[in-house]
Amino acid sequence: MLARRSTPKVTDAAPDDAEILDLLEVAARVADHAALRPWRVIALRGEARNRLGDALAAASGLGGEQSARLAAKPLRASLLLAIVATTTRHFKVPAWEQEAVAAGVAHQLSLLLDDAGWGVMWRSGPHTRHPLVAEMHRLADGEQLLGWLYVGGVPDGTRPDRGPEVDAASRFSSLQ
Repeated sequence: MLARRSTPKVTDAAPDDAEILDLLEVAARVADHAALRPWRVIALRGEARNRLGDALAAASGLGGEQSARLAAKPLRASLLLAIVATTTRHFKVPAWEQEAVAAGVAHQLSLLLDDAGWGVMWRSGPHTRHPLVAEMHRLADGEQLLGWLYVGGVPDGTRPDRGPEVDAASRFSSLQ
């Protein structure tokens, strides 16, 4: 986990669906109150990335060069893994907790992909939950998009430099 780094630029190489499924089997081991499995993952490859770009551009309401830049963002990686929270009404497990499970699966998956040698960057943005973006992903009622893992090869096989150290003590307290 200490070696994990977000990889903002990746090559066109990407894991196939079989490898993603193998990693999801492991990532799904996150804590999941009532075992609701309130998540799913959608692989976007090829033309689906262009459709996502079009949906993001339309959702923004921008035109011209700004719209074109936004539409090109999903082309930064040959594989995008859309992370979807599939919340349901439950008497013990509120929606926020179900979204946390989906985010946990996404984080575990990003760690596993990184460990397998893939470059990964979790991206979102102001239009992640826009109805046009949800429609492009064919989301059902009760589903919310959390963002995308952009996945690809690591350029030149080198990892980005380690980021700044975290002062864990400044983020920790203990009550007696």
